[in-house]
Amino acid sequence: MSQTLEQLLAKVSQLVDRIESVLPQPLSAPDWSQAIAWRYRKRSSGHGVLEPVRHVAAMTLDDLKEIDQQKEKLQRNTEQFVNGRPANNVLLTGARGTGKSSLIKACLNSYAAQGLRLIEVDKADLTDLPDIIEVVASRPEKFMVYCDDLSFEDGEPGYKALKSILDGTVAASTPNVLICATSNRRHLLPEYMSENLTYKHTDDGEVHPGEGVEEKISLSERFGLWISFYPFSQDEYLHIAAQWLGSLGATAAQIEAARADALLWALERGSRSGRVAYQFARDYMGRQALA
Repeated sequence: MSQTLEQLLAKVSQLVDRIESVLPQPLSAPDWSQAIAWRYRKRSSGHGVLEPVRHVAAMTLDDLKEIDQQKEKLQRNTEQFVNGRPANNVLLTGARGTGKSSLIKACLNSYAAQGLRLIEVDKADLTDLPDIIEVVASRPEKFMVYCDDLSFEDGEPGYKALKSILDGTVAASTPNVLICATSNRRHLLPEYMSENLTYKHTDDGEVHPGEGVEEKISLSERFGLWISFYPFSQDEYLHIAAQWLGSLGATAAQIEAARADALLWALERGSRSGRVAYQFARDYMGRQALA
């Protein structure tokens, strides 16, 4: 009887171990010395992990042209943050390919030596933000929690989670964590023509948005610093293309000879963005090397 009981207990113990292995586990801290940038990922089992980014894009602030005002704003806010002074959560919005995400990477590289670290979080995982913040709250480094190309549809759970973390919980904000997001939508949510009908006009001529519009604005308002990006002119596009060509080893003669090709490349792509200029430079210098 005793042997049978021991076998039963052993099987129960094995079963418990298997159940525990598939249950979501608390987020554990990684070895922070492995990298300056991290990605938060969810496993199929539901476990969340922080994975080191082994090769961070070698982007510098000097590489980014024609966005001097935007650089100055983000750089000033980042300096305040890494020096332990009050700083704001940041929302970078505007035209696609104009340097929003590149500016974040450049700031990380510029201030990593002063303790700045980056954690990239997908929109689908924003509900786990409290767990991520709890893991890093006691660290001496400064963490920029970064969400790229952020936008929501009505009713998505990450919307409420982010709104609460930014400025809605009873807990005080964590001084070594800054939320930074990029988006092509100024208010992060789709805006419909029908919403214009919800605006109310008072007798003295004032205009007040309806509740639906107020709800959409309420999330973007919780970012203390807005940085807007705009489409580039032709001259600005050519300046950016020249900068990338130079960084890839082009001579002054090659840069001048590439102007017509750069304009044709932009025309075919239907855009004069910084991203298009960078892609042209890589293609052009690759073809020059083959020739």
